[in-house]
Amino acid sequence: MTDSHVDVLIIGAGISGIDMAHRISERCPELTYTIAEGRDRLGGTWDLFRYPGVRSDSDVYTLSFPFRPWTGEKSIVDGGSLLTYIEETARATGVGEHIEYGTRIVSADWDSAAARWRVTATRGGERFGYVVRFVAFCTGYYDYEDPYDPEFTGDFAGQVVHPQFWPPDLDHTGKRVVVIGSGATAVTVVPAMARDAAHVTMVQRTPTYVLAQPSIDIIGRGLAKVLPAGAAHRITRAKNTVMQWALFQACRRWPDRMRALLRKGAVAQVGSADIVDEHFRPPYDPWEQRLCIAPDGDLFKAIRSGDASVVTGRIERFVPSGVRLENGSTVEADIIVTATGLRLRLLGGIAISVDGVAADLSQSHAYHGTLLSGLPNLAVCIGYINLSWTVRADLTARFVARLLRKLLDTGADSVVPSPPADLGPTGPFMDMQSGYLARAADLMPRVTRRYPWAFRQNVLLDSWATNRAKLDEGLVFGRVRAEVDA
Repeated sequence: MTDSHVDVLIIGAGISGIDMAHRISERCPELTYTIAEGRDRLGGTWDLFRYPGVRSDSDVYTLSFPFRPWTGEKSIVDGGSLLTYIEETARATGVGEHIEYGTRIVSADWDSAAARWRVTATRGGERFGYVVRFVAFCTGYYDYEDPYDPEFTGDFAGQVVHPQFWPPDLDHTGKRVVVIGSGATAVTVVPAMARDAAHVTMVQRTPTYVLAQPSIDIIGRGLAKVLPAGAAHRITRAKNTVMQWALFQACRRWPDRMRALLRKGAVAQVGSADIVDEHFRPPYDPWEQRLCIAPDGDLFKAIRSGDASVVTGRIERFVPSGVRLENGSTVEADIIVTATGLRLRLLGGIAISVDGVAADLSQSHAYHGTLLSGLPNLAVCIGYINLSWTVRADLTARFVARLLRKLLDTGADSVVPSPPADLGPTGPFMDMQSGYLARAADLMPRVTRRYPWAFRQNVLLDSWATNRAKLDEGLVFGRVRAEVDA
């Protein structure tokens, strides 16, 4: 195959990639773009994960695209409905015509003399290249091929499955199921499997805060009946964004009060203060790790009915009949689901270099959570970890489109962040105690508390700073005289 020349290469055809493509074509229609997708279907996470009950862990009004209203009934939506919505959005916006499937990006090297990225890719067993002005990584931050494995030892006689690689023919009807973990995946899988299983036991090392939330947004549905779809969607999206922001801020400012409120809600749902105090009272403050959502309290209902239960303790090893804990007890199972978390992988694990020298992302500084110092003409799209992913992804996409517009209008060939010498103390790009983030903290780009070098996980502050960013502050624009093909 010969090299393909394109203005913008977007890597990944999930929510971020579709949003990025739309915003770029909206503001810079003269630019050509291609979306390289390694899988044979768009959708990213919502196409990959097929475990029982897979759904959004935030409301769909904030998770959906702001430019295409969600018109479904529910606000906490199953993965299949989300995938259909993404596919329909790609068709409606024309973005789908720009996706090249089965295309895996191997490496990207910035050629300073030409002001171009030389990108190596494979498709159908053949190797080829892209010559690109600007590259946008919309790959998320999970390792979709190698999830986190705590490497349990033992000789379980039944079947062990990981949610990331769910067998399509797995039948759990009438069987005893152990789900290891207490994060969003476990909170989803337990009630979904409990409907047909003999019993489901969630085995957790540490409790997690779980909040019951209605699966239907009554205000959103009411607005949809009296207002045009676009207006109803925008109002509901703004309302839910502010409410989620307010919940996070309340948890961080008044942790004791919020801990008491979350406990009160859980007791009301489960019907037992003893169960809540033993299994739903984490040793950390609310939102120091991600808060899990149970639509209509489905997890609590499964526990209350006796279809599911929770065991808190450390696992010693697997045994033929199930899971043995360090206290000597055994939780019997026919199937074990290891919902033990994911592994973080930045920029899709693609090898990045500048003029042949490998880039070290941990030595770079993030500019408005989007550009990385030392890497010209490169953007990374990472959603919020304390709010719906798309809220941040769209903010990033609009910023990138604005930056590209400036490159076009000024005739510049390149742009790269240049942090000041007095940047001060820095921290990891995503700072939260969740296991997958803590394990990768040393690998992340650095941020500060000051814009434009901050990524505050605060939608109000981030939006204000990013939307009003002066694009000549902290950025170096360059030109090359050599003629290049583009």
